Order: sequence, then structure tokens, then C-alpha cells
Amino acid sequence: MSRENKSDRKKRSSLTKHKPDKTILYFAILMAIFGAIMIFDASVYRATAEWGDQFYFLRQQIIWLIIGLVPAFLIYFWDYRKFLKLSLPLLIVTIGLLLAVLLLGKEVNGATRWIAIGPIDIQPAEFAKVALIMYLSSWLAKKNYDYKNLKEAFNNGLWNELLSFVAILGIVAFLIILEPDLGTTIIICATSYIMFLIAGGSKAHTIGSLSVLALLFLLGVAAAILEPYRLQRVKTYFSLLFTGEVSDPRGAGYQMQQILIGIGSGGILGKGFGQSRQRFGYLVENTAFTDSLFAVILEELGLLGGTVIILSWVFFLWRGLKIAINAPDKQGQLLAAGITIWLVLQALMNMAANVGLIPLTGIPNPFLTYGGSSTIVTLAGIAILLNISKYTTNGK
Repeated sequence: MSRENKSDRKKRSSLTKHKPDKTILYFAILMAIFGAIMIFDASVYRATAEWGDQFYFLRQQIIWLIIGLVPAFLIYFWDYRKFLKLSLPLLIVTIGLLLAVLLLGKEVNGATRWIAIGPIDIQPAEFAKVALIMYLSSWLAKKNYDYKNLKEAFNNGLWNELLSFVAILGIVAFLIILEPDLGTTIIICATSYIMFLIAGGSKAHTIGSLSVLALLFLLGVAAAILEPYRLQRVKTYFSLLFTGEVSDPRGAGYQMQQILIGIGSGGILGKGFGQSRQRFGYLVENTAFTDSLFAVILEELGLLGGTVIILSWVFFLWRGLKIAINAPDKQGQLLAAGITIWLVLQALMNMAANVGLIPLTGIPNPFLTYGGSSTIVTLAGIAILLNISKYTTNGK
């Protein structure tokens, strides 16, 4: 065991619990309530048309929130240093589920992302986010980055660190991109990369991190242009970016066109709660209360409402990184940072896609998207942050 790990162990043994970061808890409660209200508002048309019950999707979302509270409570009360010991078995099970999706999964709109376990459909790619963050936190914390020179870093770090990281991330990302699910793949790769970057402070590690970034960028470009529907989304995005107009508004650009119509009609203050027109079947499929719910929020609550949501996530980023900085050991620091980066990045990418800043990717917004798997893993992530915040060194 290294000196650093001995020091961490000694420091941890002297720590006592204190109250968790209540601001994170209040943030989660308020966002969950607000999300449920907006999901109801945006789903009324579809729920009535398909199920004859305007409360159908609201009821389902509340059920998922209740189900998600069970593992969240277990995670909160179980010392994170102990449940991290299960990170490898959890990752293996998750990889097994990702394989099962490809072999036995349920296909919806050309994508195979769900697998039925009894009466419930789950999306293993969502659970892969937490599983991989947990494993990388434990694995990266054990690495020794104190190389004397680049030669030693190449001889030891290349095989022990860089290629191992690429292999671990590559297996998970490859299985998810095959579903296909580029949005989740981007979130997982970006979060994992940032965790890898901040895990070490040597020049050799930084150089290795840059090589990983270049590789991920090239693979991302390839994934975006080799699939026809993804390439079309990219073309639609660049058309909007350079001409200010959506290309093929009745075809590939239809969804973005409807999103922009809704946002534009909302203006600064919005039309008011329950006044969205785009939720009445203009936004394709069920996206009004899933991936494009933020667009409905902007239509009803305007730029002002959207700004409040964005600032709320900025606040969450500050509190989450503060927990990471004050965590009692390296694995706690990486775990808190990974969870925070994942949730904030996912929220920002969803909102950016809904205002045309990036191509549409189908990324759910934590708390502001209808869905069981996403809701459960979001609550689990919040519970992990609250758990770590009980052991921070400054007690705040």
C-alpha cells in the first residue's frame, strides 16, 4: 500500500459523520416536484389520446420516483467506502445487461435500448453511468502517477494506466453505441475522460489524457457521420448554425423546427403554465415530456424560467464540486466529481440541444424527463453525493 493510501486510511479512521449537504437535498426535492408537474403538463394530450387518462404519465413518474427512493435510501445510509467495494461486480453485471439488450432487447423506433425484466422495461445504458463512475473512482484512486520522467511513464503508465482505461471505457461505450445510443455514449465518455484527467497531476498523465481526448474526438466524429440519421441531424444543425434556418423542416428538420417555434412564441416571460401548443402532437412521439420537455418549459415559462433552471444546475455544480474537493479520500473526491460532472453535463447537453446549440441527441434531462431508468439512476447519483457530504473534512 502506498504512503498516500496509508495517509488516507489514517485520516478516514479519525473522521466522524456530520449532517449532509442539505442544499443538494433541497435541490433534488424541488427539481423532482417541478419535473413531475411539467411532465404532467406536457403529457396531458398524449396521455388522454393513448390511455384516456390525463394523469397516466404523471402517475407513472411518481411511481418511478418512489421506486427510485428505495436504492437511494440504501446508498445514503451505507458508507460509500463500503459500497465502492462492489463496483467491479456491479460493472460486470451492467456489461452483462448491455449484452443482453443487444441479444434480447426491445426495439423501439429502430433502437434496441430496453430489456424486459418481468413487467418492467429497464435501460441498462442508464445504469452503466453510475456503475462506470463507481468503478473508475475506485480504480483510478489506486493508481500511482508519480513518474520520474516520460520514459518511466511510457514503460509503466502506458500499460498500467492509459491502455487499461481505454479498454474499460471502450467496452462499455462500444456496447452502448451498438444499440444505438450516441447521446449516452457521449455522456459516459466525457464524464470518464474528465475523471481520468483530474485523477493525476503529472505531465506524463496530462499528455496521456490529451491522447485519449484526441481518440474520443475522432471516434465521436466517425459515429456521427457513419450513421445516416445522425449525419442528417448534423446537417440540420449546421444549416441552422450558418443560415439561421432549419433545413428540410417537414422531414429531418421537423423536430427542431417545432422546438424553435415553441421557444420563439414563449419569448421572455412565456405563454403561461399549461398554454403550450407544441405539446399537442407537434413535437414527435412522446418527446414533449421526455427529451424535449425543456422546450415546452421555455414555451410556457419563457427565457426567464429557462434561466432559473440553468442557474439551478450551476448552483448544483458548485455544491457538488465543493463536496468533491472536501471529500476525505481520493476515491471519494473522484466519485463526487464524477457524479456531479455526469448530472450537470447531461442537463446542459439536453438544454443546449433544445435551443439549437448542439445537434439533437436524445439525451434525457435529469429530473426533467419522463422515464424510469433515468429517474432511478438520477436519485442514486444524488444519494451518493449526500453520502459523501456526510464525511467531508470541513463538516460543511
